[in-house]
Amino acid sequence: MYQNIPTKCLTGEVRLSYCNLVEPRPAQSGGDPKYSVTLLIPKSDEATFNDLAAAFNSAYEDGVNKKWNGARPQPRAIIHDGDGLRPSGVAFGDECKGCWVITASSKNKPQVVGIDNIRSELAPNDIYSGMYARVTVNFFPYDTAGSKGVACGLGNVLKTRDGEPLSGGASAASDFDGIGAAPAATAAGVKINPITGEVM
Repeated sequence: MYQNIPTKCLTGEVRLSYCNLVEPRPAQSGGDPKYSVTLLIPKSDEATFNDLAAAFNSAYEDGVNKKWNGARPQPRAIIHDGDGLRPSGVAFGDECKGCWVITASSKNKPQVVGIDNIRSELAPNDIYSGMYARVTVNFFPYDTAGSKGVACGLGNVLKTRDGEPLSGGASAASDFDGIGAAPAATAAGVKINPITGEVM
């Protein structure tokens, strides 16, 4: 729970993936674009997991009592095991191993601040997939075109520290490491033609 709102909580430190915190991501189904981020929660952080579960259940009960006329639908899972499979059946990426995975989104732009100054928003280039943060989320029930469930709303983000970017790009240090040194020898002195792939 967070600030006495049963459906809202503040996570412990999590790693951020699929960051859409500077610009909203266009909806695939033609809906409104949304800001979103995927939270990678270490499985060792039982307090955060329990807080999320309690907030989810509070939102579910709100749906039963206020939105679904007493119905108790089977909710779609929104907290996933990073050591397992995505809902699509594809394995989660290596960055998800050992973590619980949940995506939060909002039509409203979240404030993203740094731990050293919570009153000033971070510059866009300081916000990226791979950084570490604490995040406020709020669960809420929905009933859309007959589909009932609980969704995870995105609040604000407190960046706690930098991390290895998850964008798929390499850092300059890794790109240029060893420049000026002798080229590394290939195994057993074998040279490969980089165009044909043949041994020279």
